[in-house]
Amino acid sequence: MSLKWVDSLDIAIELDEAYPDIDPKYANFVDLRQWVIALDGFDDDPDHSGERILEAIQLAWIEEKED
Repeated sequence: MSLKWVDSLDIAIELDEAYPDIDPKYANFVDLRQWVIALDGFDDDPDHSGERILEAIQLAWIEEKED
C-alpha cells in the first residue's frame, strides 16, 4: 500500500501497529513527521507535510488508540 500525507486514517493505523507503546496525545510534530516518513508504505514528498496534516494524523491516531 502506498501512503500519502492525506491518508491520515491509514497512516494512524500503521503508526499504531509500528509504535504500540507511544501515546499519540503526547507526540510532538517533529517526531510524528519522522515516524510517518519511516513507515514502509509511505510514498510521498516528506516536505509536503504541514501542521494541519500532522494534526489530522495525530487525531486519527488518538481515535485509533481509543477504539
